[in-house]
Amino acid sequence: MNQAQREHRRGVFAISVAADLTSLQIQNIRVYERRGLLEPARSEGGTRLYSRADIETLHRIRDLLADGLNLAGIAKVLELEAEVARLKARLADRR
Repeated sequence: MNQAQREHRRGVFAISVAADLTSLQIQNIRVYERRGLLEPARSEGGTRLYSRADIETLHRIRDLLADGLNLAGIAKVLELEAEVARLKARLADRR
């Protein structure tokens, strides 16, 4: 992982900021975390810290909910999208 990718995944936003950036309720974000849809970093004191990548995931969750998917369906979509990204990266490395 290069420096830009590490920076993109570094937790910097508190849950209240993540909620503001995504127009989601804090309690819903906590539910998404409990359901395994995202895993924010934690400070030494246990505070959730959301990265830019987490914010993108929350936007994707919000959009998929608006499309009518339930949380189980969203989990599968996110899993498949991550697999496609991994496969594309492997293919690019081979070229």
